[in-house]
Amino acid sequence: MELIDRFRYIMKINQLSASAFADEIGVQRSSVSHVLSGRNKPSLEFIQKVLKRYPKVDGNWLISGSTQIGKEKISLEEDNSYKQEASKSSKTEDLPKEKMTSNTDVRSIRRILVFYNDNTFEEYTP
Repeated sequence: MELIDRFRYIMKINQLSASAFADEIGVQRSSVSHVLSGRNKPSLEFIQKVLKRYPKVDGNWLISGSTQIGKEKISLEEDNSYKQEASKSSKTEDLPKEKMTSNTDVRSIRRILVFYNDNTFEEYTP
């Protein structure tokens, strides 16, 4: 998952359009449009504003797509415990920060996300 996709993921779980996302984080709408289209890379200030507005978003995840838990580096793309259902409120920004697993857990597919090279994606739920 690319950085742009992680911005889109935050927008999706908070049910925000690009313009509403720009208003939420306090940047110009064109800035969000340029970042999402790939025209511009997000600045440090842009990322800081996202992290300030959504304090439960892990900075390591936002920037690199992974997070550090203890001494083990976890890829969030491969870890189903990090995937959340879309929230009904645009003010909810819950992303878990800890991996919780048990040896007795039976793994099953809850959701499949397909990302296309045109920066769109589809979600499938069995």
